[in-house]
Amino acid sequence: MVPTNEKRKKMFEEMGKPTRIYLIRHGEVVNHHEGRYNGFNDVDITEEGVKQMRSVAERLNGAKVSAIYCSDLIRAYRGAKIINNGRSLPIIKKTELRERNIGVWENLTLEEIMKSYKDEWNRFLNDVVDFRPDGGESMKEVDARVNKELTKIVEDHKGDEILMVAHGGVNRTILCRALGLDLKYLFRIEQRYGALNIIDYYDDIAIVNLMNG
Repeated sequence: MVPTNEKRKKMFEEMGKPTRIYLIRHGEVVNHHEGRYNGFNDVDITEEGVKQMRSVAERLNGAKVSAIYCSDLIRAYRGAKIINNGRSLPIIKKTELRERNIGVWENLTLEEIMKSYKDEWNRFLNDVVDFRPDGGESMKEVDARVNKELTKIVEDHKGDEILMVAHGGVNRTILCRALGLDLKYLFRIEQRYGALNIIDYYDDIAIVNLMNG
């Protein structure tokens, strides 16, 4: 039975004030038109990417944000700086929030990977969670480092509203955990450039209020 709105309201009141995370994907990157994979590759955002971040900033204008976290890669950090304009909050950069290290596939297009690493690509398609390219990380490893850091951030900011600018792969692992999804389904979650997700963390449950907004 689905609880009534009144019962849901009472339930959430009893759960107490959540820690709200505004989880954002960085803006459009400079080599997006080439379709190259940017993991640890430190690329900047385009003018369109700047506009996307300004749009997020406008949307969150009334949010009572008390802290801003981001990946230490320039595409995430620039986004955090744009959204922070007018807030004057310190921006805390975390290497743990970086995109997946894709190793030897870094900076290659999908076509180049499929041509030069055909066997490895097939292994990836058959095991998106545990497959690790040479010199890189598996998605399971990304999930572990990202969500360990996220847990710490939530614990450090109980009841606060936190802004976080990260990456497509990073955001997907966070959303999978919040939704209780097996990590093998992470690529069923879309994260466009400039996407906004809103997640409320209570003591025992996470509620996704917005995804890929």
